[in-house]
Amino acid sequence: MTQKELLYTEDAVKHECNIISILDYMENNLEDEDLVTFVKDEIKSHNKAKKELMNLLKENVND
Repeated sequence: MTQKELLYTEDAVKHECNIISILDYMENNLEDEDLVTFVKDEIKSHNKAKKELMNLLKENVND
C-alpha cells in the first residue's frame, strides 16, 4: 500500500470515529424507540467498517 493510500485509510478511520460519535450522541438523545433501534444498527455498521479499516492498516503498516 502506498503512503497516500495509508493516509487515505487513516482519514477513513477518523471519519468513521466521527460518525460513531455523532450516532452515540443521537442514540442518547432520541426518544423514539424505532429511531434508537435504527441508530444502534448504524453504530454497529460503522464500528464494523472502522474495524475492517483498522485491520487493513495493521496488515499494511507491518509490510
